[in-house]
Amino acid sequence: MKRIVTAAILIPLVLLAVFRAPLWLFLLISALVALAAAFEYLGIAASYGFEAFPLLTYIYVAALFLIDWYAQDHGGGTLVAGLLLLLLFAPFLLMAAAMGREDLKAALPGAAMSYLAIPYIGLPLLLLGVLREAPRGWIYLLFTFFAVWVGDTAAMYVGKSMGRHKLAPRISPGKTVEGTVASLLFSVGVCCLFGHFVPEIAAALGRAHLLVEKSESLLIAAPAYGRAPLWLAALVAAMINAAAQLGDLLESALKRGAGVKDSGTMLPGHGGMLDRIDALLLASPVAFVLFMAFGVKFVRG
Repeated sequence: MKRIVTAAILIPLVLLAVFRAPLWLFLLISALVALAAAFEYLGIAASYGFEAFPLLTYIYVAALFLIDWYAQDHGGGTLVAGLLLLLLFAPFLLMAAAMGREDLKAALPGAAMSYLAIPYIGLPLLLLGVLREAPRGWIYLLFTFFAVWVGDTAAMYVGKSMGRHKLAPRISPGKTVEGTVASLLFSVGVCCLFGHFVPEIAAALGRAHLLVEKSESLLIAAPAYGRAPLWLAALVAAMINAAAQLGDLLESALKRGAGVKDSGTMLPGHGGMLDRIDALLLASPVAFVLFMAFGVKFVRG
């Protein structure tokens, strides 16, 4: 029951942020989620005996979103350059900080654990903001969320009611092959429906004043919405869902190795923030690559 109540509160808030939040607020929310997940991640790392650098970790994760916010007014090249500089220099700054520790043997593991939070947590959540700012990016975000959320729900209920064969008992004893298959099938089915009915969904959102279309120029109206080809929607949904399920397993492996059940207790019924977004952390980069390659087929008539 707690899981359902928490989801019923969070999902509408996420959708409201997708459609109505200004960029700075969307990035702020994403940054807060990333920082909460990074806090839990460092707690898991500590269970392994690794002494990371919390303050530097939080600074670097937050810096990702500040770079994106600044780049929105200065072009995509600024974003790429800022991210490259951060990713290039963060390891050296972390190792320089490690030089001040008495136990130098723990310096490299601690620096590595802090640095991993950037590509593991920060960048995937940042990519959601990049997708949102793309033309008609709400389609990309909703498609990704449906592929993850629907799959997660199907895996849980089908796995509990029909699951007989363990998927990865050493990593996550509760996951079953039946739940995994159900996750993929339900995810593909719902995403195909979404891709087909995008024009109708856009019209309904417009009538509800949740979606405000902008013309591509002062003289040319925005082109009509298109229907994603069924085969393409199915393929993209399947790849995003597969990435989401792998992302879930990866976090389960981290927790299993640390000897903890949940990453935290922030979200009743869901565990911690990292538990809630673990699938999205791998699904987001996969979705970003796929929509950058094929996204135009989802948004234009």
